[in-house]
Amino acid sequence: MCLNAKQHPWFFCAVLSPKKECPVNFCSENMPSLPSTSRPPSNLRAFSFVDLRSATRSFRPESLLGQGGFGRVFKGYINEKTFLPARPGQGMPVAIKKLNSEGHQGHREWLAEVHVLGTLHHPNLVRLIGFCAEDENRLLVYEFVPRGSLENHLFRKGNYNPNLPWAVRLKIAVGAARGLAFLHNAQKPVIYRDFKASNILLDLDYNAKLSDFGLAKDGPEGDDTHVTTRVMGTQGYAAPEYVATGHLTAKNDIYCFGVVLLEMLTGLKAYDTSRPAEEQILVEWKKPYLKDRSRTLLLVDKRIEGQYSQREVQKVAHIAQCCLCEDAKLRPSMTEVLENLELLVHSKDSPKNVNKVRHERDLDSQIGMDGRTQKASMFSNPQ
Repeated sequence: MCLNAKQHPWFFCAVLSPKKECPVNFCSENMPSLPSTSRPPSNLRAFSFVDLRSATRSFRPESLLGQGGFGRVFKGYINEKTFLPARPGQGMPVAIKKLNSEGHQGHREWLAEVHVLGTLHHPNLVRLIGFCAEDENRLLVYEFVPRGSLENHLFRKGNYNPNLPWAVRLKIAVGAARGLAFLHNAQKPVIYRDFKASNILLDLDYNAKLSDFGLAKDGPEGDDTHVTTRVMGTQGYAAPEYVATGHLTAKNDIYCFGVVLLEMLTGLKAYDTSRPAEEQILVEWKKPYLKDRSRTLLLVDKRIEGQYSQREVQKVAHIAQCCLCEDAKLRPSMTEVLENLELLVHSKDSPKNVNKVRHERDLDSQIGMDGRTQKASMFSNPQ
């Protein structure tokens, strides 16, 4: 069963036979990182619906932070020690996600969030505090991340300053890469499947925290090379081979990361129907600029007003190009992406990085206009 357009910005669906859903209790069927037991992770707190309703002042419109395919997200307050509801401004702020009551897919996504964020913990993943599963009510309680999403800052949504300086954008990219690399390298790897600007939240210091794990899947095991699943994602982000076949690998997340890098470079949305038809899909429109160094600087968001390092922009554009390679096998791993982003941030102050930077420059020269090389460009180790 597919969500309708009002529940999700855009997604792909493949026909599947209907499956029964567990209406109240926890069930592990097809969930990422789910234990065999029906119990939720023990570190999560179980909240009553009455308490969460009180914490949000009965889910008043003025408490609404946002909404999406899962449902609506409200700001609430709880006592930091007792976890009971508190008056606004007098307790710990939290974000409370309330599931739409209609549709089985929402329950599946709710379960995925509980078990991914209940078992995996990292500074660049949003922290899940607890949940509510009473009758038909499904809610999740997260830490409150005060600066909202990267999408809000890049695309002028809400009362956010859209002029993110280049250094801040680079910091956000590194943080998001750390979170994604952690998922891919977990003891039981997780494929995010919905990496996009709206799912990257920013704390007061602009540290990135990945959120919304409803579409996450376990990575392939044993001799399997991919997970076969119905195709879901947001238009403009999903990798072409995933859209075409439904074969999901971590390389889909790598492609999505490349799209977000391109959004941060340009300040433009991955998909925008208000643009001319040939410019609506950002990757198709701007990818040629990534391949041609003489045109790379034309990509840069004009709101940055020239306050950036040309070398850093060219390197980030090059990383994006590698992530967006048409051949999934030639895309780098998330660990390689992270290493090169961190190298870019620290190379000025670290003499030991000189040889690696020189090797990166040598590899850059191997790339043809089609963006293909025998290896994914600068993501190889020196011989």
